[in-house]
Amino acid sequence: MEAGIILAYVGLALMIGLSGVGSAVGVSMGGNATIGALKKNEDAFGSYMLLSALPGTQGLYGFAGFFLIDTSGVLSAETSVLQGTAILAAGFALGLVSLISGFRQGQICANGIAGIGSGYDVFGKTLVLAVFPELYAIVAFAATFLINAGL
Repeated sequence: MEAGIILAYVGLALMIGLSGVGSAVGVSMGGNATIGALKKNEDAFGSYMLLSALPGTQGLYGFAGFFLIDTSGVLSAETSVLQGTAILAAGFALGLVSLISGFRQGQICANGIAGIGSGYDVFGKTLVLAVFPELYAIVAFAATFLINAGL
């Protein structure tokens, strides 16, 4: 097997794996905060659920990046080392940014859930603040798209 295709598959594995871990950790933080908040305010479950699910989008960006590269036709036995390195870089960048973004977004959402559970009207403000880490995962996905377009 050529070195280029191996590098590409390592990049895709990082893309899926790291972004998935970021989402899993982020939604788990939200879920844990929801369990605690439900003890105080069961009526706000819809708000809790939405905030808990928000960090799950980073894993979707990782999968979308994988799908984008996989369907582009660049992955074959003839994938060059340069192409493989580009995919590795895209995978590492998208994976790492999504990992950190999902983790941090989960923290923001968990704090918002705790606030709502304590009776504060912070759903909208939490949603706005939670979008900021998401922006960087979107930028990393856009970079993956541009790298793929250059292959």
